Amino acid sequence: MTSWPSSSDPSNQEAVIRKRSPGSQFKFLVPLIYAPVLPLIRLSLRKNPVVRDRLFTAVLAGAFAHGFYLVTDLYDAESK
Repeated sequence: MTSWPSSSDPSNQEAVIRKRSPGSQFKFLVPLIYAPVLPLIRLSLRKNPVVRDRLFTAVLAGAFAHGFYLVTDLYDAESK
């Protein structure tokens, strides 16, 4: 008859449950901010094309940098 492994069993100690902090999910909601901001920049700064294009490019570059940060090992190493 086999017995179930107890919590003191060393082979069972590998399975560790990590609890996430509730504030850590904000970084995944940032694209919901970028999505409406980009068209609003284009519409609201129609009369000033130089500022419009520079601001649009800066916000878009920030969005890509944020996405790159989330998918690289830098983010993965930070969460461990």
